[in-house]
Amino acid sequence: MVPDKITKAFNEQVMHEFYSAYLYLSMAGWLESEGLEGMGRWMRVQAMEEMVHAMKFFDHIIERGGKTELLAIEKPPAKWASPLAAFQNALEHEEFITGKINDLMTLSLAEGDHASRTMLQWFVDEQIEEETNATKNVYNLKMVGDKGQGMLMLDREMGTRVFTIPLSPEFGSVAAG
Repeated sequence: MVPDKITKAFNEQVMHEFYSAYLYLSMAGWLESEGLEGMGRWMRVQAMEEMVHAMKFFDHIIERGGKTELLAIEKPPAKWASPLAAFQNALEHEEFITGKINDLMTLSLAEGDHASRTMLQWFVDEQIEEETNATKNVYNLKMVGDKGQGMLMLDREMGTRVFTIPLSPEFGSVAAG
């Protein structure tokens, strides 16, 4: 049975992960409306990944006999000053999520919940990748500036990103179908 403190914290993390999806989907819509379809596609893929992350927490609660509770999701921003500003916001958000994952890891250790600790280790590793990708995007946007061929090339490159449904059993029902 998952401890009550873990259940409550994981339900909150489900909300944070779905907010992440909302945020990235909002960024996708804004970027696409600005003519940056490749960057918008990159953010759409990121939004789908965040939904998978939310479901991993959701499934963990259920598999361990806990009760899920979906919390209200805040409305994300709808526009940014520039593509760089949007991607800087994404980096800041990933740093926030890393902090939340670290807090959950600390809680799982304090509660002696080794099953949750094992699951959370995947997220610790994932957040390294998330922050690395976000940092790279910010760096590249700073390098190419706001306009010109560099922006066009970066937009095209980012548009090649694809979403792959995880097939690992650790993702529970997300991988089904």
